[in-house]
Amino acid sequence: MSGGGLLVAGTTSDAGKSVVTAGICRWLVRQGVKVAPFKAQNMSLNSFVTREGAEIGRAQAMQAQACRIEPTALMNPVLLKPGGEQSSQVVLLGKPVGELSARGYHGGRQQQLLGTVLDCLDELRGTYDAVICEGAGSPAEINLRRTDIVNMGIARNAGLPVLVVGDIDRGGVFASFFGTVALLSPEDQALVAGFLVNKFRGDVSLLEPGLDMLHGLTGRSTYGVLPFRHGLGIDEEDGLRVSLRGTVRESAVSPPVGEDVLRVAVCAIPLMSNFTDVDALAAEPGVVVRFVDRAEELADADLVVIPGTRGTVRALEWLRERGLADALVARAAEGRPVLGICGGFQILGEHIEDEVESRQGHVEGLGVLPVRVRFAREKTLTRPEGEALGEHVAGYEIHHGVADIHGGQPFLDGCRVGQTWGTHWHGSLESDGFRRAFLREVAAAAGRRFVAAPHTSFAALREEQLDRLGDLIEQHADTDALWRLIESGAPQGLPFIPPGAPA
Repeated sequence: MSGGGLLVAGTTSDAGKSVVTAGICRWLVRQGVKVAPFKAQNMSLNSFVTREGAEIGRAQAMQAQACRIEPTALMNPVLLKPGGEQSSQVVLLGKPVGELSARGYHGGRQQQLLGTVLDCLDELRGTYDAVICEGAGSPAEINLRRTDIVNMGIARNAGLPVLVVGDIDRGGVFASFFGTVALLSPEDQALVAGFLVNKFRGDVSLLEPGLDMLHGLTGRSTYGVLPFRHGLGIDEEDGLRVSLRGTVRESAVSPPVGEDVLRVAVCAIPLMSNFTDVDALAAEPGVVVRFVDRAEELADADLVVIPGTRGTVRALEWLRERGLADALVARAAEGRPVLGICGGFQILGEHIEDEVESRQGHVEGLGVLPVRVRFAREKTLTRPEGEALGEHVAGYEIHHGVADIHGGQPFLDGCRVGQTWGTHWHGSLESDGFRRAFLREVAAAAGRRFVAAPHTSFAALREEQLDRLGDLIEQHADTDALWRLIESGAPQGLPFIPPGAPA
């Protein structure tokens, strides 16, 4: 017998689907329900490697953590990783299968993947009591409905009830709710059970007349009004907004332990991937993280981070165009700390041979680390563990670049020269002991009287945040009605709202 299910859709991208899905998952698991997350198709440069070596969206990995289970490729069978304006790498069941233009993907390839997506969802529903699915963008993207496999396409084929989330902080939420339903076909509308208001500020009683009118217009209930909370959007699909909050929790960051703060500048390179690597730094009391795109912004930084990127050669060109490359080379020569992660590590090397990503062949790097990089067609997807600075470190690798290291001191899988550090390992800074040891080195090199807080646990902070998401659902949503949806599907007899989808 298949478990229950629910599709969390949104009126727009960034309406809060990821965090609402995670919140519902955490609420359910606290009720003793065996639950799993699912997103049929994710477009994101923020990805994660599962224990079996599969690449999936970080949002689904975070949602699996909310469910207190290990993430697997079944939870995100299709991942699209943009490589520019025109094309994306297609990752199927955790492995890259090629590059496709948007037209090529939506023109036929996407629909071919529907069977695979449904098989993954069926397997999860056969294993778990409930599967909470996340949509993408809006379900009312009428130009894409014919080939849709992530919104109403999956809901129709799997018989899932749909909850539509709207971000009221943006304004226009009533029109967005009504318009979303009214642009769907009668068959799709029959699955849209109701709405969830996200990011509300103020007195809910002032909103209630509008919710009553919305019910009168659509015949559909509002399942909850979630209040606005800072710092809840962990590991979402894309955009700097999450990490720019500078914290992984809403509560006030503790004051610095030492006399000084550490200033971290992250180069906002094009096609930046896994910028969440710096969230662990931002969680440390006394560490200030900001994203920068001008050379002069590096002047007062105690540490500069060059993050990962899906376009290493393009990012290198961008650094040179903006004068950041020269500033980084000068900084390294002065012995001021620089950390390159994945693509950032490759940029710091001597040269890159790329016939895979940019297809530009031989490209000179910044030349501050004794590393030569060759791009292989097969992608490295691993979950390494090791030691650095006398501490245990765990991370994950997602890259085509193969590094030939011929000097420097060993550092994880990379190397360091003076205070310039490079590694392919994402997530290493989430290892608490290693992060503290690394920050001590940075502080000493920068001449700062910074002291790392002795008890900061990044994993515990993540758990706190996931519990806060569960609290939001438990305290501000109609959980009895939500469970009926998950267990029994959309209510029967929901009215059709004209005009419906165009022919």
